[in-house]
Amino acid sequence: MDPSSPVLPATILEQTALQLGCSPTDEKLAVYLDEEDELKNLRECFCIPKVKDLPPTDLSLANGEESCVYFAGNSLGLQPRKVKTYLDEELDKWARTGVHGHFNGQRPWALADECILDLMAELVGAQRHEVALMNGLTVNLHLQMYAVESQLQLHGLDVKKCMLMMQPREGEETLRIEDILAVIEKEGDSIAVILFSGVQYYTGQLFDIPRITKAGQEKGCFVGFDLAHAVGNVELHLHDWGVDFACWCSYKYLNSGAGGLAGAYIHAKHSQSIKPTLIGWWGHDFKTRFLMENKLQLSKGINGFRLSNPPILLVCALQASLEVFGQTTMKALRRKSILLTGYLEYLIKNYYNEDKTNPEKPFVKIITPSQIEERGCQLTLSFSLPIKSVFKELEKRGVACDMREPNALRVAPVPLYNSFHDVHRFIEILGSAITSSKQTANNTALSGSY
Repeated sequence: MDPSSPVLPATILEQTALQLGCSPTDEKLAVYLDEEDELKNLRECFCIPKVKDLPPTDLSLANGEESCVYFAGNSLGLQPRKVKTYLDEELDKWARTGVHGHFNGQRPWALADECILDLMAELVGAQRHEVALMNGLTVNLHLQMYAVESQLQLHGLDVKKCMLMMQPREGEETLRIEDILAVIEKEGDSIAVILFSGVQYYTGQLFDIPRITKAGQEKGCFVGFDLAHAVGNVELHLHDWGVDFACWCSYKYLNSGAGGLAGAYIHAKHSQSIKPTLIGWWGHDFKTRFLMENKLQLSKGINGFRLSNPPILLVCALQASLEVFGQTTMKALRRKSILLTGYLEYLIKNYYNEDKTNPEKPFVKIITPSQIEERGCQLTLSFSLPIKSVFKELEKRGVACDMREPNALRVAPVPLYNSFHDVHRFIEILGSAITSSKQTANNTALSGSY
């Protein structure tokens, strides 16, 4: 389904279940959805950990030979199977040819990042020359001079006076777009830079990037986005939206491994006017870079922000993942993601909605917006039970997800490698985890009464 489609995931799930002659909660529906999934073969491109190999697993509660339920792609994506092959190729080249690897082979080390730029630019909706693969996320934020708090301090400015933070309304968990636009309208004339996340890491809220960009630029602000939780998760059209600058990491939804190579973007309209404050030799024009004449010929746009030669082993890992993305489109991935996360939402609401007629019944609250256009694949959950207990019980049973203080469980079914059956299994395991957590809470209360 298309994000703009009026047909909601719940409607699709109920209509499909009706055709199958089963309940939307029946495992039969999950099996059918997986059989019909046009992207199901992409799962085979990744290494899915076994339950027995996850450190917190209790094998008395879970089948160790099963694949785990991996819903932590918003924190660290799974390893693409081709990573090892590509790493071995470069290690072998290094062993056999030494320094000659810089300008020879399928991935000449001096140009390795540029070998995969087209794949990366496609994912973020940018032109090739607007994107660079370099450094880590925070380094790139600093280079673009927008790692806000520390940059203000570096320039001797008062953080409390010079950094305007948005907060949800009292009693609400997420920001309203009308409140964001109202602040821009009111304060925009005094704002130099607007920096938002594309998808908020804690709540999973997807912000309206084009509307925020347009509103900020109408006030004369530079508008940029931290896309760490958006890239590879939702459709992006940075060039067409006119976004001024952006940065992202690649180890979450882009599956490049811990500390993977990050990306940065500057719109082509700024290619002549915006220049780096901190300069490295890799920002020098390639044609004369190796002449070492000590005369700077800075590359235009984002390429002028590069500091050092690309780390080939990190390029290999990112290439393996981007090639999987290259087998499909973000539109197709988003279509599956909407239904996959919608299925998770449907089952949670079916089993774990708050029942005010039965206050003893544990319930789960979904913090992430219910509107499909305001979220990616992640749902952030809070519980009526102690969250640390629920998280621990899930881990014991072979579920990989993510807990964030003070009271959030982040669950992310990723369309590249997660299945509808993964979602169904998660809900079954969640039931067992909640039961155990409730028993533990009751036993604690009982022992405390003496």
